[in-house]
Amino acid sequence: MKKYILPLLLIILTYSCKKENIQTEGTATLEFSNDTIIFDTIFSSVGSVTKQLMVYNNNDFDITTNVRLGGVSEGNFRMNVDGESGNNIQNVTISANDSMFVFVEVTIDPINTNTPYLVSDSIIFTTGNKTQDIDLVAYGQDAYFHTANTYGDIINGEDTSRFFYHQLDCNEIWNNDKPHVIYGYVIVDPNCQLTINEGTNIYLHKNSGIIVGNPFTSNSGGTIKVNGTLGNEVTFRGDRLDSWYDSLPGQWDRIWIYPGSINNEFNYTNFQNGTIAIHADTIGNNNPTAIINNCRIDNMSAIGILGQGAKLEVNNTIITKCGQYSVVCNIGGDYTFKHCTFANYWNYDHRNSPSILLNNYYEGADGNIYVRDLNNAYFGNCIIHGSLTTEISFQENEIGNFNYTFDHSLIKIDTTDVNTNTSNFINVIKNKSPYFTDISNFDFHLSDESPCISAGDFNITQSESVLFLDLEGNLRDNVPDLGVYKK
Repeated sequence: MKKYILPLLLIILTYSCKKENIQTEGTATLEFSNDTIIFDTIFSSVGSVTKQLMVYNNNDFDITTNVRLGGVSEGNFRMNVDGESGNNIQNVTISANDSMFVFVEVTIDPINTNTPYLVSDSIIFTTGNKTQDIDLVAYGQDAYFHTANTYGDIINGEDTSRFFYHQLDCNEIWNNDKPHVIYGYVIVDPNCQLTINEGTNIYLHKNSGIIVGNPFTSNSGGTIKVNGTLGNEVTFRGDRLDSWYDSLPGQWDRIWIYPGSINNEFNYTNFQNGTIAIHADTIGNNNPTAIINNCRIDNMSAIGILGQGAKLEVNNTIITKCGQYSVVCNIGGDYTFKHCTFANYWNYDHRNSPSILLNNYYEGADGNIYVRDLNNAYFGNCIIHGSLTTEISFQENEIGNFNYTFDHSLIKIDTTDVNTNTSNFINVIKNKSPYFTDISNFDFHLSDESPCISAGDFNITQSESVLFLDLEGNLRDNVPDLGVYKK
């Protein structure tokens, strides 16, 4: 037994005399994943996403460092260092050839300005007498905030939907001096109008939208007028401005035109990354539910335009990348589309629904079928194409009217299932590629070999003055190209 005692004592003495190999002098250097952390534009008083910084100790010894914010921004930035929150963290040890995380957020105070402004600071690492720093840069933007302050329940059969909303002042006008940010829903009351003027940007939070007409009163109605112009369009998009969200669908809900609302207008309006761009419910009326001119609808997780018994006039409008349908003409109605491009090349997951759905009935909560006449669904000088084998679907109940026309249009359709040798199809181009310029980059201009060039009917172009120019302001000639763009 004694022969083991001496070696054991030597081991104990060796470890008890060894100093920890921690370096705090000026020779110790840290490495970083970035030299600057930049936050995309942030609305004032709204917190940012969390940014990450990796701090590396590539030395063969441990390093102890102090980490603090420079404090220039007076508390806008917040950080967490290796699991500890605070703006001044002392004696942080990073083991040899190891690393740690630093997480940073920012909230920017409003300063009552209409233009974006810069907020900056730095993270300072002090190791012995050596100082290193990482720059923090954020851009702030003051905004008008429309925040839900009450709620109401909508009961539909066995389903109940709760809406958190803010009721707008009657005849409110939104201008482009600052962005408008919506949390929840804003409601345009009956006999009131929301006017949105050219160049205005509207940012909507998750599950937020605009309801035109009050669903919680017996008297519905209300009107929205969106007055974008060429080069000074109005934009609806999600409120996350970080670059990762630029092409993420489903970030906000919809603009919902409630039954009884008429004479709504959308001119030169861009809709990006929502669930449904325009949802038009209405009851029979000779006035249009909405006129939609020169609009772009892109990257909706569900539907571009959903009409339910509505009367819609849509001109010079392009709808791309929708998770279900580009257009649904549902439960009957009256729909006219001229010089429109429907290019559905959805690439997030598998899409089962065609670009266009025409329907004239619905199943009630009682299980019975109710027919609503599809009085008109007209597509003139249009392009209907996408990644499915057919991009048009018909759901017809023969008891009711089911009137539709594809006139001088390029369509992608299953001719084994649908007889296209009828008066419903006038000078159509069937199942040919439109030869868009670059589908992979979602450029839907026409290339030189496109069959859509000079394939239109000038009578259709002349029928509406808004069609004299294409979506980009180019004058159409008397042998027009199909779709929104003149070659």
